Amino acid sequence: MHFTGSNYSIRDEIKNFWSDRAATFDESVGHEIYSEAEYRGWKRLILKHLGEGRGQAALDLACGTGVFSHLMHDAGFKVTGLDWSDAMLEQARSKARHRGAEIRFVAGDAENTMEPPQSYDVITNRFLIWTLVDPIAAFNEWFCLLKPGGKLLILDGDWGKESWIKKLQKAWGRLSGRPCVAGLSSEMAERHRRIREQVYFSSSMSAEAIVALLQASGFCDIVVDRKLMDIHIAQARKMPLLRGLDCMLYDRYAISARKPSLS
Repeated sequence: MHFTGSNYSIRDEIKNFWSDRAATFDESVGHEIYSEAEYRGWKRLILKHLGEGRGQAALDLACGTGVFSHLMHDAGFKVTGLDWSDAMLEQARSKARHRGAEIRFVAGDAENTMEPPQSYDVITNRFLIWTLVDPIAAFNEWFCLLKPGGKLLILDGDWGKESWIKKLQKAWGRLSGRPCVAGLSSEMAERHRRIREQVYFSSSMSAEAIVALLQASGFCDIVVDRKLMDIHIAQARKMPLLRGLDCMLYDRYAISARKPSLS
């Protein structure tokens, strides 16, 4: 995908958007973890697809304020969190210092990390895929970063597939002039909309579409897991009623994959 007309690219817009959200990012349910039940749900999912860390090297891409990095750390992995927003990384490092967690946080682009090839046993990311400008390049990069037999865990959803509740919320937003993206001002909601129009998955993002790209990059043993209801329920209980219902109706999924072992 190519963009012309300005030196300010969609990549710059994505980076600046998340930098501007960093200070309040953890205030949203679904970003930070607000209950023991949700924490247990995420830990269950990590153990199901990745097993106990036992000191294995894990790269958490687009780590933001480090929420999933800490989950991986608690599961026993030696974690590197990578994000290209310095503001997000500042929050992540502060959180790690406060919790006494030894997590390495570095600045970098998830599509071109500059990390050494075959240096990680595990790669994770949460809510990253929809922001990728070139997911094919990203998946090739991640394949290269994994050791033979290494595992990838993607946590995301088909955010473009709107529920009836979301459609009602958007209609109300148009009538009231209020943003239809939870927790965003009108100006930030408009920036969010512009980004959505320009990324690779600008409309829908089915798990099956991601699987096809992973297969093309060489990944094997790909599993799509939609059994996330314990996490959805825990989050919904901390949200306003309509937003909680909408949260439970979204097609959210975990996708695990493996880099083939050496024969």
